[in-house]
Amino acid sequence: MNPVVFESVLTCPHCGFAAQETMPTDACLFFYECSHCKTLLRPTSGDCCVFCSYGSVKCPPIQQQHACCG
Repeated sequence: MNPVVFESVLTCPHCGFAAQETMPTDACLFFYECSHCKTLLRPTSGDCCVFCSYGSVKCPPIQQQHACCG
């Protein structure tokens, strides 16, 4: 099994701004405000959190093939 990655680059789908963020290991991040355009991002349908929708790396539970936020 690959080591879990805790850093992900979130890219805003509205303005394209990218920011490196540390993913929480004990909670899902359902909302994220883009620091550039101030758009409030929410997970897309079928994803558990904003990292799974807009991040360069899926959230830690998904990386470990566990249910996220269950």
